[in-house]
Amino acid sequence: MPNRPVDTADEARQQISRFGYAQELFRSMGGFSNFAISFSIISILTGAGTLYGYGLEMGGPLEMTLGWPIASIAMLAVAASMAELCSAYPTSGAMYHWTAALAPTSFGPFLPWFVAMFNIIGLIAAQAGINYSCAQFIAPFFNVAPTQKNLFLIFAFVTLNQAILNHFGVRLVAILNDLSVAVHIIGVFVIVGAVLWFAPLQPVSFLVSPINSNGRSPYWWAFLLGLLQAHWTYTGFDGSAHMAEETQEARTHAPWGIFMSVAVSGVVGYILILALTIAIGNIGDVLKSTVPPPIAIVQSAVGLRAGSALGALASMAMWFCGLSATASASRTVYALARDQGTPRSSWLRRVHPKLGTPGPAIWTVAVCSIAAMAWAEAIPIVTSLSTVTLYISYGIPILLGLLARRSTGADWTAASVWRLGGAGKWINLGAVLYTAFICIVLIMPPNELAAKGTLGLIAGLLLLWFVRARSRYTGPKWSAAAHTAAHDSR
Repeated sequence: MPNRPVDTADEARQQISRFGYAQELFRSMGGFSNFAISFSIISILTGAGTLYGYGLEMGGPLEMTLGWPIASIAMLAVAASMAELCSAYPTSGAMYHWTAALAPTSFGPFLPWFVAMFNIIGLIAAQAGINYSCAQFIAPFFNVAPTQKNLFLIFAFVTLNQAILNHFGVRLVAILNDLSVAVHIIGVFVIVGAVLWFAPLQPVSFLVSPINSNGRSPYWWAFLLGLLQAHWTYTGFDGSAHMAEETQEARTHAPWGIFMSVAVSGVVGYILILALTIAIGNIGDVLKSTVPPPIAIVQSAVGLRAGSALGALASMAMWFCGLSATASASRTVYALARDQGTPRSSWLRRVHPKLGTPGPAIWTVAVCSIAAMAWAEAIPIVTSLSTVTLYISYGIPILLGLLARRSTGADWTAASVWRLGGAGKWINLGAVLYTAFICIVLIMPPNELAAKGTLGLIAGLLLLWFVRARSRYTGPKWSAAAHTAAHDSR
């Protein structure tokens, strides 16, 4: 549970200097805007909509009824664990810096660098999946044939205009993300109201039907594979941590942003999923539709034109989701470059003196996102890859924090304003065990390309480390004295 906030204006100005950095980014984001970043990246209309058909095919209505709350409860444990770490180390590096602070010295600078790279790759892959999903929802609204070429062109256009807006300032992105919260909440309840009012509804017993539409056996395994639908939604809530250096009273507001984004998404997302599921006329028809399954369900309930209009509302939410994901990923790239941990680090760490945004990092994220989608060519693959890489980057610092709680040295939680107290070690343990379990599930067939991609990434990162990064990167800039001071001042 959180302690009473103790940040003052002077504390906020001096906070980042205690970790050895200058305040280059504008610290102008309030608590709600910080929450809005993570809430927008989770984007229930994106995650619940994009892979709704995948989850429905794997586990049927029971997948929707049980899968979402299982994932939500587990992710609340992960979010709470990350929130406490963020309160102790409120920097743009987030998981990367948490790892550097808590890892045994025997790991040297490799483990923090590895976590940073996995986090960056996961965020870029997630943005690719988000924006390609947005393209899929936009195409029917503008009566564009959903060919692979057309969808890719729309996806690239969406990605580039998000980069432009991010380039022009954190204040603009904060305003748009505040609006995003309203779009998501209103969008969910408009869609829910429309389908419940106009669609012929299934009996409540339909919600617990264990229907597998692709013949995968046994059913429980298909159900576990279908959890990808919920878990891809629950990625990106580390965005609040990455924006900490731009958030006022970051040690309080950023942790709350992480935790509340998952909690609110869990409740509102469940309402949406149950409403869509109980309004399904025929599962086979929904899965065979030429439009995404949620649009097919809504169109069946309210008609083609009204359904397309509601689909456009969902695509707007997806656009906001990609906008926030760009901001989060670019801050991670910037933080690692600031510590000389990337190629061309002197260029990637540049911040525009007037706009206060890391322009080179933003455009690098956009270009890499387009390249990632060109390589993957399939939403389930890129979403599986992003989910696994992000969850690994979440799980490692949580595990290190758990182990550090048992050490005889200084308690790192003393630096936190947002604390879990005596329940912390159990919440951490549950988060670590579940994260490891779900990462294994999500790389199983039919997502074996995600497994190959993850192994390929590990091999590539090891090669990059030994060939180049090891001789250039020595870890975060903070010195032992600065790190001690950051603790002692609390």
